[in-house]
Amino acid sequence: MGEDMSDGHQQNGHENVPSRQRRRFPGISSRAYEHPADRSALVALRKLSGFDTVFKALSGLLPERSLRLLFLSDSVRVSDQQFAHLNDMLRDACYILDLEKVPPMYVNQDPQPNAMCIGLDEPIIVVTTGLVELLDEEEMRAVIGHEVGHALSGHSVYRTILLFLTSLALKVAWIPLGNLAIMAIVTALREWFRKSELSADRAGLLVGQDLTASMRGLMKLAGGNHLHEMNVDSFLKQAEEYEAGGDLRDSVLKILNVLPRSHPFTTIRAAELKKWSESRDHQRIMDGHYPRRSEDKDTSVTDSFRESAASYASNVKTSKDPLMKLVSDLAGGAGDLGGRVRRGFGGFASSAPQDRPPTDPTDEPGPANGTDTPPRDN
Repeated sequence: MGEDMSDGHQQNGHENVPSRQRRRFPGISSRAYEHPADRSALVALRKLSGFDTVFKALSGLLPERSLRLLFLSDSVRVSDQQFAHLNDMLRDACYILDLEKVPPMYVNQDPQPNAMCIGLDEPIIVVTTGLVELLDEEEMRAVIGHEVGHALSGHSVYRTILLFLTSLALKVAWIPLGNLAIMAIVTALREWFRKSELSADRAGLLVGQDLTASMRGLMKLAGGNHLHEMNVDSFLKQAEEYEAGGDLRDSVLKILNVLPRSHPFTTIRAAELKKWSESRDHQRIMDGHYPRRSEDKDTSVTDSFRESAASYASNVKTSKDPLMKLVSDLAGGAGDLGGRVRRGFGGFASSAPQDRPPTDPTDEPGPANGTDTPPRDN
C-alpha cells in the first residue's frame, strides 16, 4: 500500500512539505503513470540489447557536458542555501516517487516560463525565473513532480537527443536529403515526446496530489498570472470546443499546428489530466496498487504495444474531431466515402445545388443545371 506522509513529520531526512497528509509510492514503476503510447516505446527501448551502452557512447557526441557546465556557471543551483523552498519540493517529489538519487536542479534567468529535464548519464532539471515567479507553491510542486517523473521514466535521454537532432537539422538544412531524413526522425520523436508530457503531468499530480493546483498551473502557462480572470471549467470547455469544432479543413490545420511542437496544447493537457485523475488507474495507484520497478524487466513488449494500439483506437473511436470521426466511421464499415468527405468540408455541403429544392417540380436534374457536378470551392 502507499504510505501516508503526515503533517510536519520527517522520514529518512525528507520533510513533508506542505504540512498535510499526502501519500508516497515506494518502489513505484514509471509504468504506473505513463501514457500507453509513451510506455510502449520505453518498454521496447529498455528491452534492446546494448541500448544503454549505445546512448552513453553518444554522450561524447552530444553537448551534454557543455550544458552542465553552462548551467553550473551561469545559473543558480538549488540547494539548502539557494532557493531552499524549491530544494524542499525537489527532495519531497523524489521521496514520494521513490527516486533514490535526487537530480541537480538549476534556476535559469529567463522571463519565459519553462522547465525541462535533460541529460544522458544523469538527468538535470532546469526551471526558469519566469516559471518560479508565475506559480505558487502548490503549482510549482506539480511542475517539479512533472520533471521528476521525466527523470524516473528516463525521458531526459530522449529529450537531449531531440534537442541535439533539432539543432543538427538546422545546421544541415542546405543538404536536401540529409535534412529530410533528420526531420523525419525529429517529427517521430516529437510525437512520442508529446505523449511523454502527458505521462509527466500524471507524475506531477501524484506528487502534488492536488488536481486544482495542477489545473491552475496549466491555466497560468496559457494565460499568465491572472487567475481572478480565469475559470477551470471554462478552460476545459475550450479543449472540448477545440476537439469538436470546425470541419475536415480544421482537422488538417490542427495536425499541421501540432507537428512542430514538443508539448501538447495546454488546454488538451488539462483535459487529459482531469480525465486520468477520474480514472480507475489513478485510483488504484492512490490505493497502493501499482506496478513495481522490480517487475520492469519482466514487462512484455507485445503487451505494451497492444495497450498502446488499443489506446489510439479508443481515442479515435471516442474523438469528436471531424477527421477522427470520419476514420472511425470508415473503420466501422460505413460507406459513401466521397459523400462523407464532401460533407466534412463545410463549403461543399452548404453550397451544393443538390441541397436546394428545384425551382420547378417538373424539372429533371441533369448536367445542365449543375446537379451532377459539385461547384468549385474558390
